[in-house]
Formats: sequence, C-alpha cells, structure tokens
Amino acid sequence: MTEERSSTWFGQPRGLTVLFLTNMWEQFSYYGMRTLLVYYMTKQLLMSQQQSSLVYGAYTACAYFTPIVGGVIADRLLGKRRAVVLGASIMAAGHFMMAFESFFYVALLTIALGNGLFLPSLPSQINDLYKAGDPRRGWAYNVYYVGINIGGFIAPLICGTLGEFYGWHYGFGAAGIGMFAGLLIYLWGQRYLPPEPPRVPTVDMPAARWADHKRTFMVLAGIALSVTVFRGAYEQVGNTVALWADSGLDRGAGGFVIPMTWFQSLNPLLVMLMTPPLLNYWRRRADAGQDSSPARRMALGAVIVACAYLLLATVEWSGGGAKATWLWFVMFFAIFTLGELFVLPTGLGLFARLAPPRLGATTVAAWYLAIFTGSLSAGMVGMLWSRTSHGAFFALLGLIALASALLLRSLDGQVRKVDPTWKPDID
Repeated sequence: MTEERSSTWFGQPRGLTVLFLTNMWEQFSYYGMRTLLVYYMTKQLLMSQQQSSLVYGAYTACAYFTPIVGGVIADRLLGKRRAVVLGASIMAAGHFMMAFESFFYVALLTIALGNGLFLPSLPSQINDLYKAGDPRRGWAYNVYYVGINIGGFIAPLICGTLGEFYGWHYGFGAAGIGMFAGLLIYLWGQRYLPPEPPRVPTVDMPAARWADHKRTFMVLAGIALSVTVFRGAYEQVGNTVALWADSGLDRGAGGFVIPMTWFQSLNPLLVMLMTPPLLNYWRRRADAGQDSSPARRMALGAVIVACAYLLLATVEWSGGGAKATWLWFVMFFAIFTLGELFVLPTGLGLFARLAPPRLGATTVAAWYLAIFTGSLSAGMVGMLWSRTSHGAFFALLGLIALASALLLRSLDGQVRKVDPTWKPDID
C-alpha cells in the first residue's frame, strides 16, 4: 500500500473516502428522487396505487438490471474509472430530466442506463485498496455503506422538502445537483484510487476459468436467490410503507405535522448511528474467534427485518382503524435498520470478496441482479396493498423476510467452504 493511501477514515485508506463521498452523493440523488417518486406519481400524475407500485418496482428493477451489462463493459472495455465517470454523467442528465413532466419515462430510463455503468464499478474498486489478508477489508463495506446512507439521510430532508412544499420538480432538480457533486469528487480524488487492472477481452477468457469457480458461482447464485426473496419485503419501505406514512400515521408532534417525506431519512440516519457500535461488536467477536459466518449473519438480519414488519402488523391490528402514532414508525425503522445492516453490506462484501481475478465489476454486478429480481418481486407484492388489509399485508412481508432467512441459513455450510476469509465459530 502506498503512503498516499495511508489511513484517514475509520483507519481505512484515503481511496475509500473518495469512493465513500462519491457514492454518498450518488445515493443523495437516488434517494432524493425515490423519496418523491411514489408521491409524484399518485399526487401529480394521478396514477392509481397499483400502477404507481408497478412503475416503482419496474424502475428500481431496471436500475439494478443494467449493472449486469455495465459490469461486463467496465471489466472488458471501458475500465472501472471511465465507467464511473460516464455513468455518473448520464445519471445527472436523467435526474435533471425529471424536472420536466413530459420526460418522466425517458428520465427514468436514462438514470437506469447510467446506473448500469456506475454502480458495479465503484464498490468493486474497494478490494484493490488493500493487500491480501488485510484485516481492515472485512469492515470496509460497512464503512462504505455508511456513506451510502449519509446521502440517503439528507436526501429526503432536502429533496423531499423542496418537492413536497415548493414543487416536485425542484426536488428532482436538487437530486441532479447531488449527482453532479459526486462526479466532481470522483474526478478530484482519482489519484488516491488503486490502479486499473488489465482489461481482458472476451476472446481471452478461457472457459476453464468459469469451471474453476463453479462452486463459488453456485453459492453466490443461492445467496442471490435468497436476497431476491428478502428484497420483496425490504423494498416496500419506499413504496407501500411510504404510502402508509401518508395515510396511516398520526404525524402530529406538538402542533407541528411532520412531512411524510422526512420519515424516509430515518433509515439512513439509523444506519449511521448503528454502524459504529455494530462494527465494534463484530470486531470484538472476531478478535475472540467467535465471528459468525456471512450466511448466518445475513439470516439473522432477515429475521430482524421480519420482526419489524410484524410490529407494524400488530400496530394495525390493535389500532381498530385509528391512525398510529408516528413513534411506532420510529421503532419500526430502528428494528428494520438493524436487520438491514446484517444483510446488505455483508452480501455486497461477500460478492466482492469472492470475485475471480479481473472479474470484480462483473461479479459485483451479479449482486445487483439479485436487487433487480427483488425489486420486480417487490413491485408485484406491492400491488396487494390496495387489495388486502394493511395489517395482513405487513404480516405477509414478515413471512417473506422469514422465508429468506431460512434460505440463507440453509446455505451456511456452502458459504463457509468457498469463503477463504471466514474463521469458524468457537462459541
């Protein structure tokens, strides 16, 4: 590791800070737009709840499908750095298009296309910041995940407030400015990033390589299937749960009515607050030789998310049709976020860590394939919102999360065999 990349952020290389801040602003733009999207469709475009849920699911799915192709393009043609710059530029243009109602669908497509180049190319650079066996690498993705959520925290407060009180298009415009800020940070900080590995054309990729890693790919496919099920419940936070915040909550607080979009900041705020103590807890367990395997950790997280949804179901069933106090919603997000921290950073880190040489962006793109399929399933699950009681719907989400926990737990033994960095539990 060069002196230029000495530790400056949570004891991590400077390059991680650059990637952290770049992704923070990209997530500001994404969550700023997502915070407004379902409200914009139902209140401004006058779409039905079912139609808006389908569009929401289709958009988030496309945003995570394009990285599958974008990762291959980055590894074999553009390189990771060029892919990030080009993808960020395209996404910024798409966000600015959202300020014009007539460009709605074109803007969504443009953002999804830019995301395809950007998303797998940025986190796949994290591994190259560290020497083999560097113990800091295991927690780098949680630090990186905090950066994602700083952007997610401030986005609803800025974009949501602008959109809800001054006009939806002002909120969408602010999201575009955030994406442009992320691009500038990345261009400035490239000197702290790892050098580009050689790109390998398709014709030079021997079939034997895929055979050599067959077991790893099969395990990752199993994890992806489990995460697909998990996201069917997880993605409701920006969809049906956001609608419940508007219609099912008593948002009064001392004479002030809390804007519905502000609740979208709870999840990323709690990520920032919970991540440092959680990392310390995991570090102490690792030092004591008691660290849990990735699949077990993810399974536990899915169970915790299931408990969060079952809490909402209980609140609905016990409320007798009355609006629930917003304090229950805060408790929901606290439980939900804790579970999320066990699942999503762990899964992303597992895919990046198990990536074959020179296929980092491609393998990370496969992680986003799970998000693509999970977003599609979330859109279809969300269509049940207006067809069933809210209590029954939240209970269904809890059962979906529990199903993903069972799948993840069943993969534990196989994950241990292919993950070279895992140390067995001794507790």
